[in-house]
Amino acid sequence: MKTIAIIGGGCSGLTAIKCCLDEGLTPVCFERENDIGGLWNYKENSKVGTGSVYRSCVMNTSKEMMAFSDFPPPDDFPVFLPHRQVNQYFQLYADNFDLRKYIKFRTDVTRIVPSPDYDHSGCWDVTYCSCSGSDPGRVTRRFDGVLICSGHHTFPVTPEFEGQDGFQGKIMHTHSYRSNKELADQKVLVVGIGNSGADIAVDISHAASQVYLSTRRGAWIINRKGFWGLPADAMANSRFAFMLPKSVLQWGVEKMSNFNFDHNKFGIRPANRALQSHPTINDELPLRLLTGSIKIKPNVRHFSHEKVSFEDGSLEEIDTVIFATGYNYTIPMVDESITRVKDNETCLYKFMYPPHLKHPTLGIIGLVQAIGAVMPISEIQCRWYTRVIKGLCKLPSESEMMADIELKRETVANGYYTAKRHTIQTFWIDYMDDVAEQFGAKPNLWRTFFEDPYLALNCVFGPCLPAQYRLEGPGKWNGAKSSIINAMNRYSASMHTKVMPKNHNSSGSQNINVNSALTDKMNVDSSLSSGIRNRISAFLLNKNDNSSLKATFPNKDIVASFPAFLKSFYTLFIVMFLFFCMCLV
Repeated sequence: MKTIAIIGGGCSGLTAIKCCLDEGLTPVCFERENDIGGLWNYKENSKVGTGSVYRSCVMNTSKEMMAFSDFPPPDDFPVFLPHRQVNQYFQLYADNFDLRKYIKFRTDVTRIVPSPDYDHSGCWDVTYCSCSGSDPGRVTRRFDGVLICSGHHTFPVTPEFEGQDGFQGKIMHTHSYRSNKELADQKVLVVGIGNSGADIAVDISHAASQVYLSTRRGAWIINRKGFWGLPADAMANSRFAFMLPKSVLQWGVEKMSNFNFDHNKFGIRPANRALQSHPTINDELPLRLLTGSIKIKPNVRHFSHEKVSFEDGSLEEIDTVIFATGYNYTIPMVDESITRVKDNETCLYKFMYPPHLKHPTLGIIGLVQAIGAVMPISEIQCRWYTRVIKGLCKLPSESEMMADIELKRETVANGYYTAKRHTIQTFWIDYMDDVAEQFGAKPNLWRTFFEDPYLALNCVFGPCLPAQYRLEGPGKWNGAKSSIINAMNRYSASMHTKVMPKNHNSSGSQNINVNSALTDKMNVDSSLSSGIRNRISAFLLNKNDNSSLKATFPNKDIVASFPAFLKSFYTLFIVMFLFFCMCLV
């Protein structure tokens, strides 16, 4: 039985352990901290080389889109998880699959090199030592394969500006930020308008006397919350949406972003189009700008003792400067001859395999930036790796892998503005499909449409949930279909904290005796008169007579939940109608 070394016990390391066990491999995971969770294992003090989150951090992706494919999140978890519940989800995952016994806590991996007989065996020598101090000696052990799951938000980048050394205020990186309490009544400058910069600026604005948010280019600001309070990422990351031409999708994102607030008037509209950069996801920033708690500033020009000047000539007194300027991607335990990261640009096949290695026994997990959660990406990568190392899948030749790498670089160069943060950028569905196709786990939706049209329509028009990659192929999960169909119920379950009257009608109309799920959705749209609503409901549901539906969908569970299916089409129709109206405007 092959033994696999796994570096890191965060989300990528945990799913790596499980994927190894699923394929009959023996995992040995090395984790520097005393618990699992990696980035999401909150600590009061930050350390360079270790992931970090602040005290009030909340996930930008909804719980269903960040979940592992065969482990749906609990119903009572909120739609967007605070960091403590993200880590709690990982704890539940580890306990459910009994993963902890494969982890060596407080153990630091310092070196990974090919074994002396690597050309023949493909094995690796991993050197590690204890972080506890009780046994500081280094140990080298031979492994059949290695999965590096150490993350890439660990080495912060701090820029240098003229006069910065003479600045008498405090300078820090978001990596070290923990709470706004330490910045109460201060004038704070946040440099950078990415996700961390916007989130932390908003958090600080609740305590500081004034927050300035400096940006060179501006950004497209996207809400977490979509139509009717549904999670925007679940609505946007659908296969149907990505079937549209990119120009149409890009136009739609920009229209909806400006529908929330006019980026020109707020001074943050970037020169690039919406899909030419990684979006900034924040619901509260526009409100904080409207209240004056946050003020937008251009790029920093130089520092003085107590002030910072900007490129527009303005000058502000500043107590604390926080750089939200990203991270350097580095893999310190691996020599550059194995894989090299320069200016955050990698040379990895599918962002995972060094193409020049003779044996595909070393994989780098999670070193990819998608518009979506990394957890399902790490999982699909690990599933592929375990098939490859068992010899059940083969990689193409080195020349073919290099051609694919160059194609990806060209795609990034043509699709995004030049920046270190975009070197490993990709679209979530595209990448998940690409990797899943390598080992036969990409869902065949044409076949599914004929075998189970209800499921197929959920997969196409609903969110592209990670469970779609468990419908067939290696690692098929019998609960995948149920997980997909019931996802929207799990989204809403956490909000059912108040029992509503059975005949509750938000528009005031009475006696609409139709399925409550469809009725609630229709009532949201107050522009429809009650008479039109009644006629639409009667037409769609045929006065609650499901006989015509049973002929097409003989499964009684499908018939019972059919209104939810209609609701999806109703939602789609409204979205397309709004886009059409905005186009006319």
